[in-house]
Amino acid sequence: MTMMKAVGLKRYLPIEDPESLVDIELPVPSPEGHDLLVEVRAVSVNPVDTKVRSPKDKIEDDYRVLGYDAAGVVTAVGESVTLFKPGDEVYYAGSIIRPGSNSQYQLVDERIVGTKPRTLDFAEAAALPLTAITAWEGLFDRLGVSTDPEVNNGRTLLLIGAAGGVGSIAAQLAQQAGLTVIGTASRSSSVDWALNHGAAHTINHHEEFGPQLEALGYTQVDYIFCCNSTAAHWDSMAEAIAPQGKIVSIVEMKEPVNLTALMNKSATFVWELMFTRSRYGTPDMIEQHRLLEEMGSRIDAGTLRSTLTERLHPINATNLREAHRLLESGSTIGKVVVEGFE
Repeated sequence: MTMMKAVGLKRYLPIEDPESLVDIELPVPSPEGHDLLVEVRAVSVNPVDTKVRSPKDKIEDDYRVLGYDAAGVVTAVGESVTLFKPGDEVYYAGSIIRPGSNSQYQLVDERIVGTKPRTLDFAEAAALPLTAITAWEGLFDRLGVSTDPEVNNGRTLLLIGAAGGVGSIAAQLAQQAGLTVIGTASRSSSVDWALNHGAAHTINHHEEFGPQLEALGYTQVDYIFCCNSTAAHWDSMAEAIAPQGKIVSIVEMKEPVNLTALMNKSATFVWELMFTRSRYGTPDMIEQHRLLEEMGSRIDAGTLRSTLTERLHPINATNLREAHRLLESGSTIGKVVVEGFE
């Protein structure tokens, strides 16, 4: 039996605990059906990694491998695969219900995989899939934003958390779609990042939205994309959204909110979770392959940029714990990537 290096957990612990993520060895899996076997070259860390790993009273019988962003090389394929072949360089975000990318080899359904952009290295590509899919689905599938700039002329998007991983991609996509993007950011470094990645204006999410929007000449906005603290910003979003406007969020709420606040405006609220299609095997699951291909084309054309800001090497428990620690600090901009097994 061929073995591979991986990083996993059995107990859910604070990231300061050396047992929170540990180096392990596991058998190399074999692809069947629509699965690709990918040799992982780089992974990035997202809030979902830290949420899944966060302390809880549960002990796994077998090691659980996290990781929901990767770039690598296809080494073998299942009998039903038609989109890729061994040797192809790919990038993807995987599935929340399958073993993750923090391993030398990973199985992933071809229908949620894209061709790695040729102008990016593996680390730059690994920074993109989860945030790119989330941003694309949030804007175009959930909010129903048109991709035609002429249709969106004069329309506005308030992007809460514009300097984060998803915000950095959503701002670029929205700008290209012709929307005026108003991003929220609270530090000078995050303000600069947001303005450099598609935002036309920024406001501070620690202050009331209304007066800041009015100072920019906007009484209301057509769309809101919330990437941070949905419940905390609920009242401000309900006030800022235009009649018949739409709000999408990617951050779960732990307390109830007043949904009726949207009723008089006939405003829409919708969730976005990029794992929905892969988790439920929806008939349109291949749309994630298609949108990753589209994103790759835009990257190679120079119209979209990777949001990689920090590289760690190699892929092991020590560096993944550090990546989790950085993310949990709440002050990261862009994406942290860990690259290369040794």
